[in-house]
Amino acid sequence: MSEKKSAEISFKSLKPYLSPMAAWALAVGTSVGWGSLVVTSSDYLSQAGPLGSICGLLIGGAIMLLAARNFHYMANRYPDAGGVYTYTKNVFGYDRAFLVSWFLSLTYISMFWANATSLPLFARYFLNNAFRFGYLYTVFGYDVYLGETLLTLFAILTATYLCIKSKEAAAQVMIVFVLIFTIGISACFLVAMLKHGSTSFIYDPSFIPDRLPISQIIHITMISPWAFIGFENITHSSEEYNFRISSLYKILFAAVITTTALYLFVILLSVSAYPAGCSSWLDYISRLNEFSSIEGLPAFYAADYYMGSTGIHILMACLLALVLTSLIGNLRALSRLFYAVSRDGILPERFAQLNEKDIPANAMLLVAALSLIIPFLGRTTIGWIVDITTLGSTVVYGFVAAAAYKTARGTGDKKEIFTGGFVFAVMIIFAIYLLFPNLFTNDTLATETYILVIIWSILGFFYFRRVIAKDHARRFGKAIIVWISILALIIMMTMIWSGRMEDQLASSTIETISSYYNGTADPSILALDENTFISKMMSEIRRSNTINSLIVIGLFTMGLTAMLINHFSLRKWENKATSERDKAYEVAYKDPLTGVKSKHAYVEQEREIAETIYKGEAKDFAVVVCDVNGLKYINDTLGHKAGDNYIRAASDLICEYYKHSPVYRIGGDEFAVVLQGSDFDNRHEIMRAINEEIESNLGTGKVVASLGMADFDPVTDNTFHAVFTKADNLMYERKQQLKSMGAITRD
Repeated sequence: MSEKKSAEISFKSLKPYLSPMAAWALAVGTSVGWGSLVVTSSDYLSQAGPLGSICGLLIGGAIMLLAARNFHYMANRYPDAGGVYTYTKNVFGYDRAFLVSWFLSLTYISMFWANATSLPLFARYFLNNAFRFGYLYTVFGYDVYLGETLLTLFAILTATYLCIKSKEAAAQVMIVFVLIFTIGISACFLVAMLKHGSTSFIYDPSFIPDRLPISQIIHITMISPWAFIGFENITHSSEEYNFRISSLYKILFAAVITTTALYLFVILLSVSAYPAGCSSWLDYISRLNEFSSIEGLPAFYAADYYMGSTGIHILMACLLALVLTSLIGNLRALSRLFYAVSRDGILPERFAQLNEKDIPANAMLLVAALSLIIPFLGRTTIGWIVDITTLGSTVVYGFVAAAAYKTARGTGDKKEIFTGGFVFAVMIIFAIYLLFPNLFTNDTLATETYILVIIWSILGFFYFRRVIAKDHARRFGKAIIVWISILALIIMMTMIWSGRMEDQLASSTIETISSYYNGTADPSILALDENTFISKMMSEIRRSNTINSLIVIGLFTMGLTAMLINHFSLRKWENKATSERDKAYEVAYKDPLTGVKSKHAYVEQEREIAETIYKGEAKDFAVVVCDVNGLKYINDTLGHKAGDNYIRAASDLICEYYKHSPVYRIGGDEFAVVLQGSDFDNRHEIMRAINEEIESNLGTGKVVASLGMADFDPVTDNTFHAVFTKADNLMYERKQQLKSMGAITRD
């Protein structure tokens, strides 16, 4: 395939096919996944209770409706694939767009991984451990089995195959599965609410005791972007809408409302019933690790309590549909994001190529390839990665809001100025809450998540060097403040991680000391005398602190090294660009035959002087116009090579006398000089001397040229051209004079 053909395929546009219903299904199916039924009910309830969770999610949903307005506004202005990446690129430039795409990629792919690796958990809960065979190893307390690994790989490859095979079929599957879990969860909720009145179960306490209700609501609000991330994924497919983009907000609005309602239904369903022996929902939630199978899943237990096995089967179907829609939705979102960034050179061009069905198949295969290792890492590790989605969603919504705000400021759209500014401010607060837990709570992000964000940031630094090296258009590397900010983020997060590790070390040390003195420690510890025990503890503390310090130094060094490498790479490319620019300038502004300035340079000089004349700021100057006599005769009789030599000789003669002024070749045998400095001060003497030499050249074969000179008169000359015209007229008078003295007349 030729390069031209390849380039055409690379930048081929996506084709419209998404109906409003399919777009809604993609938005809902991507934002609601495994966690909505399995994690949300327990995690939210354990941190804020039913009322705190409901209030927090309602506030979060309202904020998401404003964020949806930002997406709608930007999508209508920039209806290209890539969503937030495209908006950031157009409003803030390529550097910030790269950062957004870098962290958004991790956010989407972590959700893809989380739902893919949830299928083994599904099998453990509902299929009697059918795939739990072929034990491989244990990762951070999670047992990895060959059967479950193969199940996860099968799900990844099946979703990829479906999306590559037919985008229409994938959209129809999304619609069907989203309707399944939307109707199924709603039905279980309604039945539970109708039957709940006849039970003795109570919703009290509404909040978690011993914590302020308002703090619980705020906490759920702050982490609510995690519950909604993915609804915006359809903006990555703006080129594929088979409907008017002006109706996008209605679809986003419906998606956010549906998502919010489903989360609320699951929360209320989860506290509507609890096993015998539990005094309340709070007692049940706090003891979940004591229960197995269905009893360990509050929503499923409630469905079983009110509807029997039918309720379990409905929620099983809903959960499976949730996982599959999340796989398809995140795969599509990632492929469209990769397609968009590939068109700008962030990824290789082949990932922007479309197959015969206008699907970015290579981008989808890239997602699948990046996911093949995931089943072998263990669910615990994936949990740390998924924790990043909370931070990633905050970054995404914050950048879109900032882009909408800046764009609206330029157009004067007051409503969008408010929504963009408000959401941006809220996301800044959310980010501070998440990144600086000691200011509020220690339960926002897992300790390991900070290391993952740091590592991903450093990898971004190194990958950016590749982008710079391939960026022949010089679009990247212009916003150094962005990279300084990322380095600062790495330093701050490293410090937070270090603080977390010190807290954990202190807690572990205290626990060990306490167990030693109360006699509950390991026998090997109890066998030590007190002095030996204390020495051992101090040694372990020093060792842990040394390791932590080395990790901090290592992470900081890697971040700084990556930034410096990028800096020197940019300097290299800037120097190269400067050299290329100088060469281009030389070609454009230097006459190749004579070496004096070109006509292009003369036009630029004329424009600059004309501007000073117009402003009344022009200084004294004069113009000399020179025409070489007899050039046509020399060309006709001796050839053009002799004519070129004659022109060079004329140029040398002019430059010999006008050493302090720019000399221009403005035609085949025409030159102009703008006199300045000492050349202007001595212009009459120089003109007399050069004319005397020219007259002495008559009849000798040496250069004969006609010169005319005119001074700028600020009273009569209101343009540069007026001065030139005077000099040109005097040149023609001199030409006639030289002809009368025997100069060659055939020009």
